[in-house]
Amino acid sequence: MAVTDVLQRFNRRHPWSHNDHYGPWIARRVAESGARDVLDVGCGAGNLLALLRRRAGAVTGLEPDAAAAAVAAGRFDGDPAVTVVRTDFAGRERGRRWDAVTLVAVLHHLPLRPTLRALRDDCLAPGGRLVVVGCHREAGAADVVASLPAAVANPLVGLAKHPARADAVPVHMAAPTAEPRETLAEIRAAAAVELPGARIRRRLFWRYSLVYDAPARRASSPSVP
Repeated sequence: MAVTDVLQRFNRRHPWSHNDHYGPWIARRVAESGARDVLDVGCGAGNLLALLRRRAGAVTGLEPDAAAAAVAAGRFDGDPAVTVVRTDFAGRERGRRWDAVTLVAVLHHLPLRPTLRALRDDCLAPGGRLVVVGCHREAGAADVVASLPAAVANPLVGLAKHPARADAVPVHMAAPTAEPRETLAEIRAAAAVELPGARIRRRLFWRYSLVYDAPARRASSPSVP
């Protein structure tokens, strides 16, 4: 049995979210950009929405999974600053732009370059910030070496966060999953074309981060009489 299979079985017994681990970091990256209107694509049960809500004026979450979307909507019922829409990225409000957009373990479900292009051209306001924490396909010795610390830390964190054996996976970890198609090198290459200047880093727990700041709108030239 592969090591990843063993870790997945252990994680189901002592569940904790690799994605939620990066929630505070994402919220800080959004806050430091000064964003007031934020879109979270694939918001799940709303854990990141709650962190973003503390730092932004308005937050919109998109979630295609019915059960997760219902949980997220219920959490913020009565809060006019939070909107949860049961839809995927393609169903977003067209023509609207946000000060910041976040995607956590979502980008690998979507066509890479067209999605990066749509985020750049159709979603981010001038000067807006994109923050991605994503999954990549492991390929090569560098990925194997990088996964070793995560393989050691994963069960330790699981026991610390959830020492009792769980009967079921929490709703925020029950959304459909997909295997990543692109390697980290392929993601870097796509970002270099579509998001020039994006900062990409390999992260612990089989993740990478991408932060991109859209150019501010160029000031218009004064009219000549």
